[in-house]
Amino acid sequence: MTFGNQCDEAASHAILDHALASGISFIDTADMYPASGPEQLGDTERILGRWLQGKRDDVVLATKFWGPMGPGPWQRGASRRHIMDAVEGSLRRLDVDTIDLYQIHFPDRHTPTDETLQALDDLVRQGKVHYLGCSNFPAWMLARTLGRSEVLGVSRYDCVQPRYNLLFRQFERDLFALCEHDDVAVIPYNPLAGGLLTGKHERAAPEPGSRFTLGGGQGDRYLERYWQDRLHDAVDAIRPLAGEAGMTMAQLAVAWVLANPTVTSPIVGATRPEQLDDALAAVESPMDPDLKARLDEITDEFRLTDEDR
Repeated sequence: MTFGNQCDEAASHAILDHALASGISFIDTADMYPASGPEQLGDTERILGRWLQGKRDDVVLATKFWGPMGPGPWQRGASRRHIMDAVEGSLRRLDVDTIDLYQIHFPDRHTPTDETLQALDDLVRQGKVHYLGCSNFPAWMLARTLGRSEVLGVSRYDCVQPRYNLLFRQFERDLFALCEHDDVAVIPYNPLAGGLLTGKHERAAPEPGSRFTLGGGQGDRYLERYWQDRLHDAVDAIRPLAGEAGMTMAQLAVAWVLANPTVTSPIVGATRPEQLDDALAAVESPMDPDLKARLDEITDEFRLTDEDR
């Protein structure tokens, strides 16, 4: 999502080069990225598509649809019309024949579930998409789509992409149990809480150029999610544990997500190649169970919803 917004094309390609050289083979994007205004719709896929030349066989490529790709009501959501238009647009911008994982970005409460599932199954049968997934689905909605897929005899959502980190743990209560039971992969985004868990932000104000200061409403969304005193208090409590463990805050945060056996692969964004090194270190040095238990205790309140509080 940073490509074309926080990173120009040269910087984006440098990040991707470093990722591939380091063994990272899964790339996730969306057709509406970099989500910074209608004039830039699709730029992230275009940047990625140019980088993919000669490298397509080396990566697992995922993208998403749902967001508005034009002014018309038929140019958004999960209707058959929009799905068919959206996949062709992504294939063209990415300059590929097939998308490995095609995901619905958010629920569409205005389109029948069966219509969406049957349209997506057609894409699988046509060979334009290998697997299907969903993002930002609550447990009850994922359970319902899995059931409808069985009834209809169509391809199901094989993975879900939730928000998940030390400061947002609500999905441990129901979604993760469903995924374990039905063997659905979990590929969470925001493992660093938009950068708050890197420990680089002062409580008085976020670092300039970070996600918290982006335009187009993105910065406001991250401020609403994470710029709260109780979250800053948790970061302050976590910081000395990272020091004791000899880990950076970012490495600690990613390692904690990886320590959950339900998690398949966390999705990490970057604005510089070296920012991926903390994630790589987290993979190479699994978290000590005692440290995870201490972190779980510090952040236990973040398993609750606002209604629970």
